[in-house]
Amino acid sequence: MSTISEAIVKDHRELEQYYNEVINSNDHDHQQRFGNQFTWELARHSVGEELVVYPAMEKHMGSKGHDMAESDRSEHHKVKLLLKEFQNMKSSDPKYTYKIKEIWGLLSQHIKEEEQNDLPALEESLKAQPNLSESMATSFGRTKAFVPSRSHPSAGEHPPFETVMGLLTAPVDHVADIFRKFPNQTVSPNPSTK
Repeated sequence: MSTISEAIVKDHRELEQYYNEVINSNDHDHQQRFGNQFTWELARHSVGEELVVYPAMEKHMGSKGHDMAESDRSEHHKVKLLLKEFQNMKSSDPKYTYKIKEIWGLLSQHIKEEEQNDLPALEESLKAQPNLSESMATSFGRTKAFVPSRSHPSAGEHPPFETVMGLLTAPVDHVADIFRKFPNQTVSPNPSTK
């Protein structure tokens, strides 16, 4: 059983892998497949953090946690706006790799801050409650199975509005994913297995 930090860091490394697959290839089909995978994972990861991790920061870390969560939500919103543009692009578009690099520029800084500051502080605040971090990791994984797999910046970054919008848009996203190309797959990834 992993901690919430381990689950988040695992997602971060996967996102970096998908990003590298896009920028290090000249094959448009390969880029499209991994660009779709990048979008799929980033959209679900962001909403999972906003529904599970940031409320926990606010609950267990007081005003410091609230400030950290609000800062992270603001960063997420900027990334979601760029992801919304990217997810509608074709890999044959000359700006395709430029756009994912623009996303990664913001995202990599956010990841660094999260891994160096936010997650260690959160884990420290959770120490007093045995298994809470592991329970949050389980909840994070389950949450990602039910959230949208595309960027919807207008849904916001705060529950309950984001939760309601997610429940409305996720089924549409998941059906549309069936028609998108993903790495080594002819149908969309199964959100309940990742």
